[in-house]
Amino acid sequence: MSSDRIVIVDFGSQVTQLIARRVRESGVYCEIVPVGQADARLPDLAPRGVILSGGPASAADPDAPQVPEAVLALGVPVLGICYGQQALCVRLGGAVEGGHAREFGRATLEVTAPCTLFDGVWPVGRHAQVWMSHGDRVTRLPDGFRAVAVSDGAPFAVIADDRRHHYGVQFHPEVVHTPDGAALLAAFTRGVCGLAGTWTMAAFRDQAIADLRRQIGAGRVVCGLSGGVDSAVTALLLHEAIGDQLTCIFVDTGLLRTGEAAEVVDVFRGHYNIPLIHHDAAALFLSRLAGVTDPETKRKAIGAAFIEVFEHQAATIGGARFLAQGTLYPDVIESVSATGGPSVTIKSHHNVGGLPARMGLDLVEPLRMLFKDEVRALGRALDLPEAFVGRHPFPGPGLAIRIPGEVTPERLDTLRRADAIYLDELRTAGLYDAIWQAFAVLLPVRTVGVMGDGRSYDNALALRAVTSIDGMTADFYPFDMAFLGRVATRIINEVPGINRVTYDVTSKPPGTIEWE
Repeated sequence: MSSDRIVIVDFGSQVTQLIARRVRESGVYCEIVPVGQADARLPDLAPRGVILSGGPASAADPDAPQVPEAVLALGVPVLGICYGQQALCVRLGGAVEGGHAREFGRATLEVTAPCTLFDGVWPVGRHAQVWMSHGDRVTRLPDGFRAVAVSDGAPFAVIADDRRHHYGVQFHPEVVHTPDGAALLAAFTRGVCGLAGTWTMAAFRDQAIADLRRQIGAGRVVCGLSGGVDSAVTALLLHEAIGDQLTCIFVDTGLLRTGEAAEVVDVFRGHYNIPLIHHDAAALFLSRLAGVTDPETKRKAIGAAFIEVFEHQAATIGGARFLAQGTLYPDVIESVSATGGPSVTIKSHHNVGGLPARMGLDLVEPLRMLFKDEVRALGRALDLPEAFVGRHPFPGPGLAIRIPGEVTPERLDTLRRADAIYLDELRTAGLYDAIWQAFAVLLPVRTVGVMGDGRSYDNALALRAVTSIDGMTADFYPFDMAFLGRVATRIINEVPGINRVTYDVTSKPPGTIEWE
């Protein structure tokens, strides 16, 4: 993998991670490097090609981020996307101006000349749908470049320097609204850069095991199990790599769904015979959440309590040098700016941001560069039971962030019962595997209802279900109304304290998948 790598230089686009997804789908391994770190990291990474992402800046601004010197010094093929195209032109002597015809949304592009980037995708004369999102545009090409496609708002919609293998596209091939975008990225990574496209989860597994053995040596590792697929795959990968040097710690926070604690213990202690410490800390976590209503405060309180409990349990093992976590790429992206700059942090994740120095443990995060669907593929490669592999994502803070307002034992019990009914109906209807994530949210709202011949004044519940590929963007699932009516009826009839059920039809963006 180290020699068959693409690097994506991130200029701060909200969809840079989608470029990585599309590249990996073509069987090519890639990593994202913030533009400010590119000069330092690119020589060691030695990629076979570089992709320059979009970004919010204007390339016409003299203070805008520039194409790093290391990108051009490598002498490898370069593909600039949107801002990346503009920055590449400015860096090489072209010109970019604002104030021209803007293009946002679907646009039609016409292929005007042959180009290696179009091989097997677009013939000359093709009119293709693409997704544009730009206000600036290239107005003068650098020496050596030619235009090979145009659109109404971009006379240099696709440009090419065939000698240096430098290319630029004004549109976004990484989004699904550019139907041929994935094929174009594959034409770059495999056709232009000459990569074989043989990267798979099996290859990642073998490489990750070798890397873990190198990093850990003879040291002992503790791994936090949460009940979700991420930590489960992390534990199995470590178990293959280092065997009995691993001890798993399952902290039962009291914020899990019905039956999850027993299932985790059964799978890892019973099925895999992995050393497992099961610690019930529900009372501690609930005490820390008493009176807390702000979602960020909840997350931080849960994270602090988790570290506290973990620190105590790890000390009982003796000799542990490493802590393993199931941190994923989306966790890192949402918690820390992808560019290392002033971008807004969407939400804090309890497993991102390091550990207290007093613990004296080094982090092991073998899944940190993977997206959720890739983790599931790795789980299957590790023979993790399908019940775990196909489980919907579950947040580290658990049900606490599905109860806006204060978390109490009574509200947790109400939510568990409603959520179990919802998931049961999904499975009965054969819909569970078609949905990325589904859950119930107990609202801090009471509504008037009529139950029997009496008036009720009870809780409202929201149902959420989304489809997604990697969790970075999501759309609500279009349930048949009869299904929603059936679920609502069961919940109201079987769960005391709920008299109204709603369905959330917000996509991501503008919303997040979880409510808090």
